[in-house]
Amino acid sequence: MRALPLFHDLRDRLCLVIGQGEIAARKAAALRAVGANVRMASGFDAGDLAGTALVVVAEAPETIAHAACDACRARGIPINAVDRPAYCTVTWPAIIDRDPVTIAIGTGGTAPLLAARLRTRIEQAVPHTVAVLAAIAERWRPLVKRQLPDTADRRHFWQRFFTGAVAQAALAGDRAGAQRHAIALLANSRARPRLGHVHLVGAGPGDPELLTLRALRLIQSAEIIVHDRLVATEVLDLASREARRIDVGKRRATACMPQAQINALLVRLAREGARVVRLKGGDPFMFGRGGEEIEALIAAGVPFDVTPGVTAALGCAAYAGIPLTHRDHAHSCVFVTGHRRDGRLDLNWRMLAQPGQTIAIYMGVHALPELSRQLQGHGLSATLPAALIVDGTRPSQRVLAGTLADLPAIVAADQQLDRSAPGLVIVGEVAAAARRMPAGARPGSFARIAAE
Repeated sequence: MRALPLFHDLRDRLCLVIGQGEIAARKAAALRAVGANVRMASGFDAGDLAGTALVVVAEAPETIAHAACDACRARGIPINAVDRPAYCTVTWPAIIDRDPVTIAIGTGGTAPLLAARLRTRIEQAVPHTVAVLAAIAERWRPLVKRQLPDTADRRHFWQRFFTGAVAQAALAGDRAGAQRHAIALLANSRARPRLGHVHLVGAGPGDPELLTLRALRLIQSAEIIVHDRLVATEVLDLASREARRIDVGKRRATACMPQAQINALLVRLAREGARVVRLKGGDPFMFGRGGEEIEALIAAGVPFDVTPGVTAALGCAAYAGIPLTHRDHAHSCVFVTGHRRDGRLDLNWRMLAQPGQTIAIYMGVHALPELSRQLQGHGLSATLPAALIVDGTRPSQRVLAGTLADLPAIVAADQQLDRSAPGLVIVGEVAAAARRMPAGARPGSFARIAAE
């Protein structure tokens, strides 16, 4: 973030607009709309800066813009010069007005047309009736603060206020219905201690655009996020700033927190009344031990639900251009884990070493030599294509391609490979597709292949 976005109260403050023309008139009108006292000038005089809260330069000659910028910087007065970012100490965003809700989109003055396009898209997604919801919330805030002195209770009330029946009625334009639902919601919040809820949510393999809409909504409304190491920072950044984050991610051969303690933590947080999102890389039920966690929640009587995510084999293979099944090369696909138990791989090698099958091996980087040796020993060809995908679906994605026999040596020789990053091994004829990916191709983008 290059600049800190702030909303300034300019009511009854003096603002100077320098310049003539349509753009200057629009800036002046916007300032008057928020209650500012606007003075228009065609030229610049430093004497006009006395008592000024903001200066805007629009459609003025370069010499005037330069002089105004120097004078404002010397006096600490914010200045915005239209289409002259070098002269700006503040930039003018694209604005969506849903008073009292205001949404501002800025690009630091570098791409105003992009900001305008984003504004159009957001305007389509944000109904005008969001102003009704915000106005009701404004009237209710003092009462809720008096009636619910506990911060956690208030947060829970407002989360349900903005995501439940109150919001639905307000956004439909039903003010009376919204008021009735708000009264009932507040009464229920005071009536008895509440039991929280645990949402087991799949965060996908890394790219935040692979989140489901439901996963995004739950992440944004969570009070507490209990997350794994594999959850991308960009996904965690989608959460509310007020949300508490607890990292329980497991590392190779170690764990920040044993699974039994994670189970107990989820139960305790829910019993304290929190809305908990248990965020897991990929899918909760695909080598994510989600089944063990819901068993603990059921035993404790804690309400929960599960939101599936794009599992690593699907996402990483797709972004590497590798089809997991193919009519000519693979009629089945098997998902296994390369995680060692008691120092050895406990896998059904005979079942894995079948022709016409793709093997997707999670957590297989460190066990790759043994995987290669065992699969060859049970009948798979040494020349069978194989690939390792590291940091799949992320900008840092790496794909190393070879054969079942030589892939371990290729990986061992790569000095730039981050062996602590999440890795997926794919073995099978379909893995040959990784060799056809052009060097430097962006994950998930195959435009260069089509062009060639």
